[in-house]
Amino acid sequence: MGIHIVVEPNVKVYVEDINPAGNKTILLIHGWPGNHNLFEYQFNQLPQMGYRCIGIDCRGFGLSDKPWTGYDYNRLSDDIRCVVETLNLHNFVLGGHSTGGAICVRYMARHYGYGVAKLALFAAAAPSLVQRSHFPYGLPKQAVIDIINGTYKDRPSMLRKFGNTIFFNPVTNPLSDWLFQLGLQAASWSTAAIARAWLGEEDLFQDLKTIQVPTLILHGINDQVCLYPLAITQKNSIRYARLVSLKACGHFLFYDQRERFTKELIRFMEE
Repeated sequence: MGIHIVVEPNVKVYVEDINPAGNKTILLIHGWPGNHNLFEYQFNQLPQMGYRCIGIDCRGFGLSDKPWTGYDYNRLSDDIRCVVETLNLHNFVLGGHSTGGAICVRYMARHYGYGVAKLALFAAAAPSLVQRSHFPYGLPKQAVIDIINGTYKDRPSMLRKFGNTIFFNPVTNPLSDWLFQLGLQAASWSTAAIARAWLGEEDLFQDLKTIQVPTLILHGINDQVCLYPLAITQKNSIRYARLVSLKACGHFLFYDQRERFTKELIRFMEE
């Protein structure tokens, strides 16, 4: 069931609510530059096991409205809060991939984990996607600047180049093309704005320390986007965290190691 939910005046986000009668609920937040369809495999499998699966297209992406502003982590986490309140969600699992994981971390800190029983981070872009003077484990800042410039000059080429970095194992050309099309569904300005947010966001270091719910961290050893040391930092910062390292696995771990990914996620939700 697809619906649009108002998150601020004149801005609606698209929400896919699969198996609303399910016994347990997981709310999934996608990464840049895709949309909720990135979790297609999980949306096919989890409802068969009785789960309610909810996916949000973040503003600027997928079928959501694409306003000019609102692409900082505070506003994006506020959008999640609007969805949670509108759907009256309680005691649910919140999961986020890449930038979506960083948004989930901000939600936990800014909204005190409202409604969340457990948190799951998938190759999360936290505490920092980029290298900083006190954190040398991210990508060089120039790599992000190149993404921003590429978005404005030749967005399809930039997306193709990014697509070459997200998998460790080979995928079919049709799957690669499908993911490319998901990226093109976003607005160019929102694509660039999120990338700029990576450069300026530093509060996630403290946000991680505020999380007080059981947390699963799934991260590929061979991730070239959110490098593996980010997962180590998450594990050391979150009090009740468990890290599961996935071998032969890149950034899109729910495809690179989808069977293991789904198995670990289900195990976590059932604990």
